[in-house]
Amino acid sequence: MAASIGAVLIIAAIGGGILWWLHARNYESSDDAFIDTRTVLISPQVSGAITGVNVTDNQVVKAGELLATIDPRDYKAAVDQAAAQIRQAQASITDIEAQIGAQQAQIQQANQQVQEAQAALTFATDENQRYQELVQKGAGTVQRAQQAQSDFTSKKAALDAANAAKLAADRQIDVLRAKVEQAKAQLKAAQAQKEQADANLQRTELRAPTDGRIAKLTGAVGALASPGQAIMVLVPLDVWVTANFKETQLELMRVGQPVDIHVDAYGRSYPGHVNSIQAGSGTAFSLLPAENATGNYVKVVQRVPVKITFDQPPDVELGPGMSVVPRVTVRP
Repeated sequence: MAASIGAVLIIAAIGGGILWWLHARNYESSDDAFIDTRTVLISPQVSGAITGVNVTDNQVVKAGELLATIDPRDYKAAVDQAAAQIRQAQASITDIEAQIGAQQAQIQQANQQVQEAQAALTFATDENQRYQELVQKGAGTVQRAQQAQSDFTSKKAALDAANAAKLAADRQIDVLRAKVEQAKAQLKAAQAQKEQADANLQRTELRAPTDGRIAKLTGAVGALASPGQAIMVLVPLDVWVTANFKETQLELMRVGQPVDIHVDAYGRSYPGHVNSIQAGSGTAFSLLPAENATGNYVKVVQRVPVKITFDQPPDVELGPGMSVVPRVTVRP
């Protein structure tokens, strides 16, 4: 009788073991898993004293919400200075362009004077030649010939003076055009400085780049902030699970398979699915990867990070580093 009972128990144990194995083989789980996200370091791009902190630790914020303010006075002054330089450059351009307009009028006048001097010289040349021929023929007086020669010399000098004045006017307008180009370059430089000053002024307001919660708040009113120095951390609300599975567990694991995610902190489970499997073990991408080219190599089963996402946003607050136990259904 006792032997029969023992046999039944053994058979039941074997049957139970088989049933458990048939059930367990459909799943892969890991307790080396945690909530993960891409935290954002909130650090200023400009330096200055912090004049306002608008958030507290663990506060939920929306994208675009003002988090902190840096003293803007120096940056407002830079904006005003750049604006003044723009106005100065614009005024200089207007003044020089007015001078160019006046100089063009002078050039037109100089051209007219050259034409008049050329006509007068042509007439004086003809008169001088005619009187010189008359003197040679004995038909004219020497005094009149000398006067014609003097007129010719005077008109030639007047033409030379008119040409010189025209050349000077042409050169002056070239100088003015060069000055206006220089002023335009100064205007562009001032406009670029204004854009930079506007950007720096805007950067005195630190705003949330996305929805999330504040953590590690170190910024305080009166403290000096520097570019690249984080004054708080923003933890986005978009979280997922990073689970490190043994490489021997990945044979049947595929992207899209359903996952039951048990959150230790709340003792509850949430549905999810396999999002992606890292192309390599976790140690392969570490800061100091393992060096196995030695004579004392010991084979160790590697773990491969698997990204698991929630099907729906959880109704509880989850933060990076919180422990979870995912169970992947590898067989339907």
